[in-house]
Amino acid sequence: MLGPVDYALWVAGFVLEAAVVVSMFYRGALARYFSIAVDMACTFAAQCAQYVCSLKFGVSSRQYFHFYYYSDALRTVVLFFVVIQLYQHAFAAMGASRYIRGGAFLLLVLTMILSYIVVRQHKAHLTEGFVVELGQDLYFVGTVLTYILWGAMMKLRERPAWLMQLVLALGIYFSATAGTYALRDLSPAWRGSSLIWVSPIAGLWLPVAWTYTFLATPEKPLFVTSRIAVKAQ
Repeated sequence: MLGPVDYALWVAGFVLEAAVVVSMFYRGALARYFSIAVDMACTFAAQCAQYVCSLKFGVSSRQYFHFYYYSDALRTVVLFFVVIQLYQHAFAAMGASRYIRGGAFLLLVLTMILSYIVVRQHKAHLTEGFVVELGQDLYFVGTVLTYILWGAMMKLRERPAWLMQLVLALGIYFSATAGTYALRDLSPAWRGSSLIWVSPIAGLWLPVAWTYTFLATPEKPLFVTSRIAVKAQ
């Protein structure tokens, strides 16, 4: 049965997801980071569907369990498109934007092929363990991809302020959620602990961080002065 905290988290999620899109429109970033707006819309739709499913079957039902984890996995796939667009912006700043288009298309094709193979192999036994494992793997891959991008951007002398904060916020979200999955898988004792609140809080953190980025962070890039220049002075 849902409690006041559950309803509060749902309402807060709806408001914050809308705030991201509004802040992007206000700062003229909607076209540049369109995949983020799409992700927020998909997250909003998934949460609405999860709410309807909880009312129909109950939060303790097997139907809600499967729907929650599969919808969360699909949302993570949408986040991969956000990561791809962030890579595109970062590689454009590095002067290598033409290479990322081919890589992004190849990544998309490989993801579709891998998803087809996994579903085909497990279509006869889509168990609770499989759906949880699928989510854990997706978040782990997202964490690796995000921090690879962060490491590459740290080598830039001119670092786009918005892009740096968007990537860092996404990396923290992926890390927190992947870590939660890993700890719950490590020991059954973690599953009934306060660890269950980490994922919902991380889900609120991401739109808060992104809204702050667009509203309170200057768009102009951050410049890193080289150590040689400092010594010369």
